[in-house]
Amino acid sequence: MNYVFCAHRKWAFELFESLNSKYDNFFLIKNPKQLTYKKIKKINPKFIFFPDWSWKVSKDIVQDFNCVCFHEADLPKFRGGSPLQNQIIRGIKKTKTTAFLMNEKMDAGPIIMKKELSLKGSINEIIERMKKNDLEIIDKIILNNFKAKKQEGRSSSYKRRNPKESEMFSLDHSKKYMYDFIRMLEDPYPNAFLNVGKHKIVFKHAKFKNNKLNVEVEIE
Repeated sequence: MNYVFCAHRKWAFELFESLNSKYDNFFLIKNPKQLTYKKIKKINPKFIFFPDWSWKVSKDIVQDFNCVCFHEADLPKFRGGSPLQNQIIRGIKKTKTTAFLMNEKMDAGPIIMKKELSLKGSINEIIERMKKNDLEIIDKIILNNFKAKKQEGRSSSYKRRNPKESEMFSLDHSKKYMYDFIRMLEDPYPNAFLNVGKHKIVFKHAKFKNNKLNVEVEIE
């Protein structure tokens, strides 16, 4: 059996390397130009995994192959883009990694599996938990140890954030709000920033402990 792995960020490439060292039949696709029906047909994968993808997948690929998307939310809640950010800014501390089969609707396909995901700490810490969840889920899918089921419950949808929304505008917020705003936009996402006079203050990292907020910034 062959498998295709679609990714474009550093953390997802690291996940692919873990899988590639374990299995002999994984093929990596790094950008949408490589994701053609002709290429996928030639590989003929049992599953196409999308742990980290920002582009729409063509209808013919979704219809003819088992496309597994990984979404960091307890679907059907928080469908749509930027699920980590849209949950963190709303004070949510625990969510799920949800693997589901793609269909023609946004994040609405049958659920394959869910795993607990803490949203505490830095984005890098959250991503490490995501990678662990994704690896465990993919292993179970390869072993055919799952049963897909229809999504149930009330759904909610949110738009993908754009870089302009990373602007904080002022420091007239609670320290907890600023901490969440900064940490949810740490690399690899468009960092939080504040324009002050001729300068742009870019917030790279934040820590919040004992009601004290410490931040790492760059001044441009």
